[in-house]
Amino acid sequence: MSAETHMKREIAEIPEATARFLDRGAAAVADAAAALRACDPGVLVTVARGSSDHAAAYLKYAVELIAGVPVASVGPSVASVYRRPLRLAGGAAIGISQSGQSPDIVEMMRAAGEGGALSIAITNSEGAPISAASAHTLSLHAGPERSVAATKTFVASVVAGLALLAEWQQDADLRAAVAALPDAFAAALRCDWSALSDRMVRADRAFVLGRGPGFAIASEIALKFKETCDLHAESYSAAEVLHGPAALVKTRFPVLALGVDDAALPHVIDTAERLAAQEADVFLTGPWPAKGVTNLPAVPGGHPLTAPLVTVVSFYAFAEALARRRGLNPDTPPNLRKVTATV
Repeated sequence: MSAETHMKREIAEIPEATARFLDRGAAAVADAAAALRACDPGVLVTVARGSSDHAAAYLKYAVELIAGVPVASVGPSVASVYRRPLRLAGGAAIGISQSGQSPDIVEMMRAAGEGGALSIAITNSEGAPISAASAHTLSLHAGPERSVAATKTFVASVVAGLALLAEWQQDADLRAAVAALPDAFAAALRCDWSALSDRMVRADRAFVLGRGPGFAIASEIALKFKETCDLHAESYSAAEVLHGPAALVKTRFPVLALGVDDAALPHVIDTAERLAAQEADVFLTGPWPAKGVTNLPAVPGGHPLTAPLVTVVSFYAFAEALARRRGLNPDTPPNLRKVTATV
């Protein structure tokens, strides 16, 4: 198999794609942010599926932590299948879809606007149906993505949401952190996770743990393990894993814990150490001391709300190489298509 897969090329494009969005998308971000300030929503809902839903979950934590606005994911089928209206007056809705074509996402965004919400679409396809159904569109300008597993469009979607949040809240620290992401992503591509690769090359299952925005990234990582590496991975909050799932963790069970320098870090480290004490093979991103745990390199510094996104770029590079090491083509996972149209 050629080492130059579509997935590998697209991961390498993440720093440039991010810089391109920050340049070309600035005016659209400013317009949507001004509309959010004028609307001053008391609640925000997200509409997405798959990796896009993980991007939405990331933004849920970011919005709640920075803006103090509660965020909920709504089921697209409420509009597309059940045809029930939602009362969203005084709220906002963010729909995320790489293709912008899935009928259920489009219908839910149309219904959100009809229900009184300020509707904002995030998509990589200019002129897609989701844009026609929304009041504002943030086009990602990421370029074509041919691998079935979304990488650069996932990252760009989160970047778009964080840029929108920074402008909406006029948050100078977050704005600066978002502007620094192209360089941070380039550094993330150079992180060596070969220690984890050596453990996972013959694994058939794993847990991925995180807290806050890191939990959204844990969910994305677990999905990519399934999609590209034929490996059954499950994501959990580093708190929730102790409420039952930890019973499955026995000798040499692989666990990837995402360490981010925020208020939740001590809790993540404590969980990692507890699982290591059960003789699991626990890997923790970052330089944080933890008994019985193997550390994986991570880009130092950064804003707590951007650091988990930087880590997923390191993971993507690792996962593409791991898939090939396991004899798989990460571009063509079985039974999956690039665009999944659901109703």
